[in-house]
Amino acid sequence: MFALFLDIVFRSLKLDKSLYTDSRNFGEASVYFAGLIMILDGVAGAVAANTIVKTSIGISGLTAIITWFIWAIFIYVIGVKLFPDKNTKVSFKKILTGVGFAHSPGLLRFFAVTPELVIPVIFLTQFWIFASLIISTKHILNLKSNFKSFGVVFLSFLIIAFLSISFVMSRMDAMPASAIS
Repeated sequence: MFALFLDIVFRSLKLDKSLYTDSRNFGEASVYFAGLIMILDGVAGAVAANTIVKTSIGISGLTAIITWFIWAIFIYVIGVKLFPDKNTKVSFKKILTGVGFAHSPGLLRFFAVTPELVIPVIFLTQFWIFASLIISTKHILNLKSNFKSFGVVFLSFLIIAFLSISFVMSRMDAMPASAIS
């Protein structure tokens, strides 16, 4: 079981498209493996961030799980409901699993052990995750073009970024003036 988990992680790191086309990778344990990858991704991000600013590991793990669901929901709605190809017939669970697998590059954030490495490692892994999401989206949704896959992922990203910024800005308005300065 652990060997299968490591195989999934390494194939995701290699951006192996067959990871997302092989039905054996979407069995009973797959969603648990994807969830574990997301939790470890959140913990790795917290460990990396702790070299600069104190971050709660528990909150980071929980945030990673919430982010996992949000990414999957937007990719599902945009790629399956709004702009599907003819062959796009996929369950939400499969998209959820693929999004989790695609976050494997985030595990490399454990290696950002000094403040000088944090920004480059986070920047690199974020682009790597984005590339992995594009590959997983293309193959899980059976899309014909890389451009359409990029569009689904990028539109999802823009919506998530807008909602995140809106949420943070609304919290800034709610803070007392003495807490801001």
